[in-house]
Amino acid sequence: MALLLPVAGVRRECSIARMCFDLDSRPPIPPIAGAAVDGIRITLRSADGTDFAAFVAHPQAPSGAAMLILPDVRGLYTFYEELALRFAEAGVAALAIDYFGRTAGVGPRQGDFDHSAHIDRVRYETLLHDISAARHELGSWPGVRALFSVGFCFGGRLSLLLASSDLGMAGVIGFYGWPVGTSRGGVPAPIDEATKVNAPILALFGGADQGIPAEAVETYRSALERGAADHEVVVYPAAPHSFFDRKASDFGGASNDAWQRVLEFVGRLTPPA
Repeated sequence: MALLLPVAGVRRECSIARMCFDLDSRPPIPPIAGAAVDGIRITLRSADGTDFAAFVAHPQAPSGAAMLILPDVRGLYTFYEELALRFAEAGVAALAIDYFGRTAGVGPRQGDFDHSAHIDRVRYETLLHDISAARHELGSWPGVRALFSVGFCFGGRLSLLLASSDLGMAGVIGFYGWPVGTSRGGVPAPIDEATKVNAPILALFGGADQGIPAEAVETYRSALERGAADHEVVVYPAAPHSFFDRKASDFGGASNDAWQRVLEFVGRLTPPA
């Protein structure tokens, strides 16, 4: 299982030790042949009046589900735009947000964008403003009956926290989101909100993730069980952090299983028309 590391202290999500996706990474999901989806960048306005960038993808054959995508520490880039398209091909409307409207504006960025200068300036309160605005946008789309979130690393932590929010989520999904310890911008630990969970949780971890030790995952699982939360915590024994990546071909089995679990989770919790 994972290398055991101390769970206390600040966890620097996606450090220089290749903890997150490379900029040329892509979701390990092949496009569906013949599927036609509409994807476009838009600008949303947060509760404090800040404009921030988002990418939306509308399905040709909507299922009634909508997905809020919360990126890693680098914010909105190609990986998450393509992921939104893959969700739309599966019938799930999708919206991926950026975190840096207050410090980097809303325009597209070059590959050498220094996210580190911006991620350390985010604050949990303003992140929640942006997430709420995105949730409102998704909820306004015709035919949407169930709202979900999925996040990765820093965004995985945020997504797990939405299970304890008042945003009316039908379910939340977190890929290798730090479940314990302190974090950037005052983002709470999901374990500390476990007794307030009001939405089903699907939490996915790599058993060989050197940043999230096995003991942290099991502590989080135990907290969810004590709170009687509807949850599934899945650990892929040999998979590292950021295993959900087309470039990580050695972990294709974990990626395929995770994607199927995500689609089954969404399908189970989306009410029929």
